[in-house]
Amino acid sequence: MRDDTAPRAQHHTRRRRPPSEVLPSDVRTLGGAVVHSTLMREVLDLVARVAPSDASVLLTGESGVGKEIVARAIHQLSPRVSRDFVAINCASLFGETLENELFGHEKGAFTSADAQKLGVFEVADGGTLFLDEVNEMGTTCQAKVLRALERREFRRLGGTRKLKVDVRIVAATNADLSEAVRTHQFREDLYYRLNVIHIHIPPLRERREAIPLMAQQFLQEFSEKYRTRSRRFTDPVLERFSLYAWPGNVRELRNVVESLVLTARGEQIGLRDLPATICASAHANEIRLPIGMTLREAEKEIVRRYLELYPTRKAVAEVLDIGLRTLHAKIKAYSLPLRRAGTGVSRRAKTAR
Repeated sequence: MRDDTAPRAQHHTRRRRPPSEVLPSDVRTLGGAVVHSTLMREVLDLVARVAPSDASVLLTGESGVGKEIVARAIHQLSPRVSRDFVAINCASLFGETLENELFGHEKGAFTSADAQKLGVFEVADGGTLFLDEVNEMGTTCQAKVLRALERREFRRLGGTRKLKVDVRIVAATNADLSEAVRTHQFREDLYYRLNVIHIHIPPLRERREAIPLMAQQFLQEFSEKYRTRSRRFTDPVLERFSLYAWPGNVRELRNVVESLVLTARGEQIGLRDLPATICASAHANEIRLPIGMTLREAEKEIVRRYLELYPTRKAVAEVLDIGLRTLHAKIKAYSLPLRRAGTGVSRRAKTAR
């Protein structure tokens, strides 16, 4: 139980919001963001199923896909919604500084500790604690977090009294934690403690059908925020958005739209207003097959482009839905060049095995 006689430390938390309204048909909201893709509807359905429990959740996905939004949705749909959702980024703090933020300290615990400080475990008592970029947590800190989760108790730094807490953990990472376990960079026991429920959030490029709708939503949001005149995207802009790979995912899309709201001229946002990076890469992932090309020539071009776009032949075979041996045969038949992994040196297919 939390020591309620201790002074409350100031932490950046956001109070609860009512659960998002479920929209008709295949469009729903997740943390205020419109969900309009099959993959994200599956994520939302899984969130709705697991939120009422106290099970730990591990969120995985690339940077910028919206892991914290999903974490907040889990909290909002849980019985813990009346208590705090507390987030901490484990990559921004190191060693004892991170431990101090997690568990707090007693007055006099170290030279500059002139007052008692509550850690986020204590602040989140009864609520949800979101550990972002948990893969960056040091091994010493991992051991203390594991103990706190297993025993539901901890001591502040410099303290002797055990404090009981009831915290639900949602952790997030953009790294392969199982690989970190294999290389002894992450504790196996903590990994299994966190990975009770695994939710993977797909990158934006895998849910392209949602991009135009999200762009329109962000356009409305920032137009209202900056009180600018009403604008609209031209169809070529929305098409360009759909073609772009968005390496920064939803965060990048949001930032681009915010910039366009502030810099674009006229009532319509056209191609001339887009950043050069989006314009330059618009056709990078396209395969053009001109009229008159034979079936053999078309297949050769498709295989060649996929070999350029994907890092391994295994990945190419999976995307083309053919066996690896079949792919090797086609590479050899078309005399396509291969690149040795990590060297950038090309070699002809006849040397491939």
